[in-house]
Amino acid sequence: MAPGKGILAADESTSTIQRRFEAIGVENTEPNRRAYRELLFRTRGANEFISGVILYDETIRQKAADGTPLVKLLTDQGIAPGIKADIGAKPLAGAPGETVTEGLDGLRERFAEYRKLGAVFSKWRAVITIGEAIPSPYCIDANAHALARYAALSQEAGIVPIVEPEVLMDGTHSIDRCFDVTRNTYREVFRQLAVHRVQLEGMLLKASMVLSGKNAPNRADPDAVGRATVECFKESVPAAVPGIVFLSGGQSDDEATQNLDAINRYAVRVRAPWELSFSYGRGLQAAPQKAWSGKSENVAAAQRAYYHRAKVTAAARMGRYSPAMEKETVAA
Repeated sequence: MAPGKGILAADESTSTIQRRFEAIGVENTEPNRRAYRELLFRTRGANEFISGVILYDETIRQKAADGTPLVKLLTDQGIAPGIKADIGAKPLAGAPGETVTEGLDGLRERFAEYRKLGAVFSKWRAVITIGEAIPSPYCIDANAHALARYAALSQEAGIVPIVEPEVLMDGTHSIDRCFDVTRNTYREVFRQLAVHRVQLEGMLLKASMVLSGKNAPNRADPDAVGRATVECFKESVPAAVPGIVFLSGGQSDDEATQNLDAINRYAVRVRAPWELSFSYGRGLQAAPQKAWSGKSENVAAAQRAYYHRAKVTAAARMGRYSPAMEKETVAA
């Protein structure tokens, strides 16, 4: 939560990164995954804007081409390594179209191992879908309960939990419908966190923005998103939580950056009590993945693209973004 900094979410599962690699014509192999993440972690100057990186189970164990553990590449720059703790969303029994995130079995033991491997924070993602008659209270309750059990185990291990109840932007819903679902979800999440004795001062919330559905007509503009998001959180997120990091959640680079900027500008106006930062995956990686395309001769170009996305996103995190920044030339 350092001023002007945020988190890179590089915790894509092997199946998720396959879809990203297929889009750029790269084979999904362990050496390619390692090479891609190494180029991100070696980007000179990225630590000006990136304070932490969420890793996948494979990545936290990998070594760079020269034998240096990838975790050490980060810690040598003052970047905190984190770990994805869940094993993914699975169909929720008795709730068609809804999911619950799994991975609690054996989590205490996994946390002990991750702590030895260098993780200082963790993340667990729940998925909430807006549709006809969903999300159900059953789905919200099941996911909130799992999030709270995870967070308690993470704190027990001395690892800071990032609690992520993502309300998907898929669909045609209005921003008002998203506001109601997000508020109801977060209220239940924090109720469960209290029941499970999670210390709010020792956690972060990874949040989706309050948005119109991706396919909604007349989608809300950034100013409306900024106002709705902060007002929703004022009704559902305790002030004791030190910070909220936003996910890019399927938005384009421009949309995610402009909305984050609008959220922070509005938050300053109403004196919101939290630091409002970012934990972007695609919002930071789409450009460098395209620039890299699996070719060693493109590493420098990919690093320039990553540095640039980190720089403009960090500006938005402070409410200081301008579209003119997209035209700046930066050196990796």
